[in-house]
Amino acid sequence: MMELLFVVCMSTQPDHCQERSLTFIDITAAQCMRGAQPELARWITTHPDQTIKSWRCREVRLDEWEA
Repeated sequence: MMELLFVVCMSTQPDHCQERSLTFIDITAAQCMRGAQPELARWITTHPDQTIKSWRCREVRLDEWEA
């Protein structure tokens, strides 16, 4: 399981940021890296008042996901 972890900030308040994530079940780390930018572009179209500050892909262990 892979997680696309990203930090978004309010466009009008760049110091007001939050961590968000999207979880994918059947993809590899390489697929996550390749697909991250289009996925984030789709996300930002529904959140036009926010900007993406940073992002990364990471493997999620099942015990972390269930907690």
